[in-house]
Amino acid sequence: MTLHRCLRLCGTSLSHRQQHRGLSGAAMRLVQFCRPGEEGRVRVGVEQADGLGVVDLQAFDPSLPSTMRELLALEVKGQEAARRALSSGQCVLKRSDIRLLAPVLDPEKVVCVGMNYRDHCLEQNAPIPKEPIIFSKFSSAITGPYDDITLPSESQEVDWEVELAFVIGRRGKNIKEEDALSYVAGFTVANDVSARDWQMKRNGKQWLLGKTFDTFCPLGPALVTTDAVQDPHSLGIRCLVNGETVQSSSTQQMIFKTEALVSWVSRFVTLTPGDVFLTGTPPGVGVFRSPPVFLKRGDVVECQIDRIGSIINKVV
Repeated sequence: MTLHRCLRLCGTSLSHRQQHRGLSGAAMRLVQFCRPGEEGRVRVGVEQADGLGVVDLQAFDPSLPSTMRELLALEVKGQEAARRALSSGQCVLKRSDIRLLAPVLDPEKVVCVGMNYRDHCLEQNAPIPKEPIIFSKFSSAITGPYDDITLPSESQEVDWEVELAFVIGRRGKNIKEEDALSYVAGFTVANDVSARDWQMKRNGKQWLLGKTFDTFCPLGPALVTTDAVQDPHSLGIRCLVNGETVQSSSTQQMIFKTEALVSWVSRFVTLTPGDVFLTGTPPGVGVFRSPPVFLKRGDVVECQIDRIGSIINKVV
């Protein structure tokens, strides 16, 4: 990806940013990464504005945790420590010298929302839901922003779904909608990879198994704090397969917005730092094409969301 394209997708220009209520007090792009030869050792960093350098938080302050979930559990203190590290300009690693991992690897919950784009409902002649349709993936499905998607031998109908994801930043239950954004740490890009045969025909048509094969949740490239996103519900969202645009819409099409989803789900379960929400996909998925199109080995899937970034995963 060229630097110009990265800047357009990631929205690094500060002049167009608008502060709005959220957990963070300043715009940041938080990442998880490892160094070559240290694949088992996860570290947390903050991207510099040019996207070419990452500040290693634990190198800056050894008392800081080494995973995103632990950092988020510190709430405001963790955010302040990350801002200090970024401002210092110290302990900078070249982006080319590290491997980016998913921003969160082991969330307590991966909450997914079905049928949450009006235009996606229209493409399948389905009614607009009156309440959020909630399902889940296991956290073991999560993989990195540039890691491979593995086709399981059990499925012949693996499909793509670009989605805006957000991550919870503090513990909460029965959260009011007007307070919901203060529980959100930031946003990231997800691909809700789906085995349609298992989702729609097998397992009693329960969605879980078809959604949760290993590597079926690419996530990244960064956790973009709420302050860095002018309006999460007015973002271009796209998916490309082998360079061809297959999904192109806007998060304006979301039926239930971030605030509504946080409030709704918190009625049933306690939300904890690191919980990941996938907010639904726009039209253009393979299963509803005529004839249907599914992923095959060698395909390259790119999911893009304006101001958040892009993830690119090869199918193997």
